[in-house]
Amino acid sequence: MKKLNFSLLGFIPLLLVSVIGNFIINYSVERESNEDWEFLLNGDNLMEWEIKIKNHDFGENFNNTFKVENNSIKVSYENYDSFEEKFGHIFFTKKKFENYHLSLEYKFSGDHLNGAPSWSIKNSGIMLHCQDPKTMLIDQDFPVSAEVQLLGGLGQDERTTANICSPGTDVDINSKLAKQHCNNSNSKTYHNDEWVKVEVMVYSNLLVKHIVEGDTVLSYSNIKIGGNKVPSNYLSKVGEPLKEGYISLQSEGHPVEFRNIKIKELNSIK
Repeated sequence: MKKLNFSLLGFIPLLLVSVIGNFIINYSVERESNEDWEFLLNGDNLMEWEIKIKNHDFGENFNNTFKVENNSIKVSYENYDSFEEKFGHIFFTKKKFENYHLSLEYKFSGDHLNGAPSWSIKNSGIMLHCQDPKTMLIDQDFPVSAEVQLLGGLGQDERTTANICSPGTDVDINSKLAKQHCNNSNSKTYHNDEWVKVEVMVYSNLLVKHIVEGDTVLSYSNIKIGGNKVPSNYLSKVGEPLKEGYISLQSEGHPVEFRNIKIKELNSIK
């Protein structure tokens, strides 16, 4: 009779735990997918959304930059002659969010506005854990936040979307401080002006996952105040963890639309 391999016997319970754990996770995901979402746009107006555009007072929708059309939030430059650094953000201010699953679709259209920076061609973003827009400086470009950078392809070469940019923040990628302001995902490039579905799984400042058309394309952790573009009224907070905040959408010089904007709150992973 052969002796039992105790190292193998020790491995079997671990394997069972792994299998059972994966079953529980998959069951939880399936169950979560059947729960109701909270839609953040009522389809008629911008109720519960607030606007801050650079060099304009909080609440001023300069030149009707943001509007509701066909059940979507539309960034429009039809009333502009030139951009003149009118970086804008529209914030969902009903409440702050900490642990959540956010889903939306975006689509670029039309022409890049005269005077907008060249890097902003087919460029927008979802800003996570935003500072209160009332606290933004009059000439502040972007809120302190973690940005899901949304890009469109330019007809040739790769141009990934759902990247991470960090205005006034630092993040870790693969457990190391990301030294670049913007870091690319591994998404495909969407050259045509088409609707692209982006989801974000946010667990406070502990873990964030970017998902494009069902594929996880980027993960990062340890969001904290720091890096470049820290506004003067936030300098005393450098190094503090950024655990929650508002959600906002960007206007950076290229017409873009957002639809099916919905959210569900999640349990903490602590």
